[in-house]
Amino acid sequence: MKTTHKEELYIRQNHLSDRLFDDSAIFFDIETTGFSPAHSVIYLIGCARRTGDKVCTDQFFAEDPSEEKAVICAFLEILKQYGTIICFNGVGFDIPFLKAKCTSYQIEEHLQDYQYLDIFKSVSELKFLLKLPNYKQKTLEDFLGFRREDIFSGGELINVYHDYQKEPSEELLELLYRHNYEDVVGMMDLLPVLSYLEVFHGQYSITETRLTDYRGSDDTAAKEFLITLKNDFSVPRRVSYQYRSCYLTMQHHATKLRIPVYSGELKFFYDNYKDYYYLPEEDLAIHKSVASFVNKGYRERAKAANCYNRRTGDFLPQYGSIMKPEYRRDYKDENRYFEITEDFSSSDVMLRRYVDHILNLMLHAKK
Repeated sequence: MKTTHKEELYIRQNHLSDRLFDDSAIFFDIETTGFSPAHSVIYLIGCARRTGDKVCTDQFFAEDPSEEKAVICAFLEILKQYGTIICFNGVGFDIPFLKAKCTSYQIEEHLQDYQYLDIFKSVSELKFLLKLPNYKQKTLEDFLGFRREDIFSGGELINVYHDYQKEPSEELLELLYRHNYEDVVGMMDLLPVLSYLEVFHGQYSITETRLTDYRGSDDTAAKEFLITLKNDFSVPRRVSYQYRSCYLTMQHHATKLRIPVYSGELKFFYDNYKDYYYLPEEDLAIHKSVASFVNKGYRERAKAANCYNRRTGDFLPQYGSIMKPEYRRDYKDENRYFEITEDFSSSDVMLRRYVDHILNLMLHAKK
């Protein structure tokens, strides 16, 4: 078994990277000769961890399949010092592969006891926002503006490993080492992409709200409600997304939501319509305790469709019962609204509840 060890200065990228990649976390990646643990070999495992201001990388290489067990044991020995494993599709591939090999060799392992951060799994939640052709590691590196020396895929290097077994050379070994090394240290560079997800998980503060007038595409007057957020963690590139008529942009430390406002009259429908009378001339419903004072000729028993009160104002859409009271255009209208009041606009709690509501809808609308 061959091993390599490197120590390099840790270059801080942003606060999120520092928080995720602390002294208790370790990156790792395996290289195999195929997808099946029963018929393939782990020929290389690389890992990276922080020690103060340094990044230590170790690689364990099996010169032939007989050294596979030694490679696995060497990695597991380092792993004992850490509590969090950071990987790229490791939960889906690397960890199950490694566990199967440990079972085969009767190696004791405690992989189920670790916390996991699978970058691929996390970024997969952001497909609706990033709109990339695929979500391979190299594609994400390109999105973030990183370039690597390695030009091979893991699949292409299987033949390189077989060639090395037939005729070992430093040139072939360097190709194998380089790909694994860049996969491992490249994961550190990918951590900032998770800052988008942090916003959707509530890592922001509301800095401004504004009700504004604008002219629509058909030159009609309209209003929109603007909400500006300060991201706790800066996002690496500008992105945008539209959910129904709500528009989101994210850039650096700012996220902005533009939400259309319904201006005019809407109706509030009472649930217990049997306790109300409808007044046709007034076009509203009143409780039966009050209706007893109204001439019978001017009232009728309310139905669900006409048991309402009317309200004129500026309203925001909502896609669940988030704010009360709730308004509609008519009884069968699936769209729901609530009024923009001074209490709402000045309340951090209500504003945040609404922002979380919109962000959560965007995050899960793709499903």
